[in-house]
Amino acid sequence: MIFKNLLIEQKGSLQYIIINRESKLNALNNETIHELLFALESAFGNPEVRGLIITGAGKKAFVAGADIAEFNGINADEAAAIAKIGHKVFDKIENGSKPVIAAINGFALGGGLELALACHIRIATQAARLGLPEVSLGLIPGYGGTQRLTKLVGKGKALEIILTADLITAEDAFQFGLVNKVVAPDDLLMYAEELLNKILTRSPKAIEFAINAINAAENQVDGFQNEIKLFASCFATNDAKEGITAFLEKRKPDFKGN
Repeated sequence: MIFKNLLIEQKGSLQYIIINRESKLNALNNETIHELLFALESAFGNPEVRGLIITGAGKKAFVAGADIAEFNGINADEAAAIAKIGHKVFDKIENGSKPVIAAINGFALGGGLELALACHIRIATQAARLGLPEVSLGLIPGYGGTQRLTKLVGKGKALEIILTADLITAEDAFQFGLVNKVVAPDDLLMYAEELLNKILTRSPKAIEFAINAINAAENQVDGFQNEIKLFASCFATNDAKEGITAFLEKRKPDFKGN
């Protein structure tokens, strides 16, 4: 597929997905959402890709929200369809088998913050500003923001952020637990790569199982039982055998992802 709104860059086993609508502050229009779905399906299905970094083109915005022009004049059924495709894309990130880091290089508002919330780890620059301003448009977040934000920062803080529609500084977002790390703008991609590359030295199967188990703790299923099942499943993998053997032999493991 030829992308009009995304840039895909491969760097070893790490892949960048860059939202490339800089003149629109990388806003997520319908076409971009569908391209993002295709890019994610391709990356998760590609054995040469072991981890992803999602960021925005330029220095002003990660993603400054949905493309509000596309909301003009639509009815409730059409709005539901828009929300459903957004949920499909962001659920794919959250439940994906490979780690995804959001490198937040500027504004992450509305659908842009919801995209970041779906990623497993969020790194922001000191200049980043985050928020869910939908109520100022007579709307609410529709791509999972009400749920994921609440899980990350708690009900009270989520209500404050959503009901005031205020922007949040990166430092405040870090204090709330909304982002994992705040770095200087010039260090953003370097730090994200270093973190992801560290993760990629670990067992791919164990990482997949860990993502699944942690998500289960939040998804109204018996997360403890699911953890037991997935922990046991690790022992059917060659990665676990290699990891245990390497530990006992006091050497670095050579994981193959099976």
